[in-house]
Amino acid sequence: MGYWGFPEYVSVGEKRARAEKKIKQLKKKNPNLKPVIIEGKALAKTWWGKAWNKNLEQYADFSNRIGRGRSYVRHMAVLDLQMKQGEVSSLVQGSASRPYSVTVKIEKISGTNWDNLKKLCSGKFDSLQKLLSGKFPKALNEIFTIRNKGLFPAPKEIKFSCSCPDWAGMCKHVAATLYGIGARLDEDPGLFFKLRKVKVDDLISEAVADSAKEMLKKAKRKTGRVLYDSNLSNVFGIDLDDDEPDVSAKKTLPRTKAAKKKAKKKAAKKKTAGLKKSKAAIKKISGVPKKKPAEKKGTAAKSKNRAAITIIEKIIRRRTINGISLLEIKKRTGFNTNKIRNIIYKLLKHGRIKTISRGNYIRG
Repeated sequence: MGYWGFPEYVSVGEKRARAEKKIKQLKKKNPNLKPVIIEGKALAKTWWGKAWNKNLEQYADFSNRIGRGRSYVRHMAVLDLQMKQGEVSSLVQGSASRPYSVTVKIEKISGTNWDNLKKLCSGKFDSLQKLLSGKFPKALNEIFTIRNKGLFPAPKEIKFSCSCPDWAGMCKHVAATLYGIGARLDEDPGLFFKLRKVKVDDLISEAVADSAKEMLKKAKRKTGRVLYDSNLSNVFGIDLDDDEPDVSAKKTLPRTKAAKKKAKKKAAKKKTAGLKKSKAAIKKISGVPKKKPAEKKGTAAKSKNRAAITIIEKIIRRRTINGISLLEIKKRTGFNTNKIRNIIYKLLKHGRIKTISRGNYIRG
């Protein structure tokens, strides 16, 4: 203590030097120590780190108190910070020689909120890399950060405690830990989903499933925008020349003259209606030629089959560790078991995927 009972002034450089010395001491006993080190002026640099800090600062419950931790986290006072499902534990150096223990518990995202988020995210992205790097549409940014209903926790979902004698609801050590979480998310954004007890794959899979439905819908339409076999092979890098053609069941011909006449009228009406729809679509969609190119028999069915192959390959290739089972693929796509098995056989044959155990597949 200095004169008049006030704490003695300690420079920033000295504080960091003391912290580094303490970290070296603690690492001898605990090699897995993970201190929070802030480089530069910004407490967070990536979208996830910034969004975490901004979320905390936007609530009146925290805004007046969380600022107390900024200087602490900058001066390397957070000697250790460990994150696991729903909980963060840290050691924060205060005025005493022994660091204080801080625990922050965060509730899981409610089932209703998570389901709504998955629906709102459908079709917005299909890349885990883009999600974790924060490169997604502005609309998705707003969905994730909406108060009380987004991905980030509200004050009522955060509980904390500290071993220090400070009577305040949020002491400097807790505030420093909360900012330390933002810095840690800069290094590994995937920890956020672990902290909130949800699977990041659920968001990606939801987007893929939505994309799958849209692709299948387009595959059913006989328009000038149908992707042909050669184009699909080039786009997705799959050799599909050995696919079996989809053989449709033959329709029984009408036996009586009246039935034949009725069938002809019905076919003529259907053809007229189809022509009207095609003309309307041509006017509405720019860039589509007015005359439809000649299509080979079974083109729409083949396109549908190619789309299904692409969907299943995408789902399997996203699993890089434990793989994915046939049952889970069926649940995500809604395809029947025989169809999935046939597609998996083709993908295995071309080396696009591989088997890691019976009925369990991973990217090739």
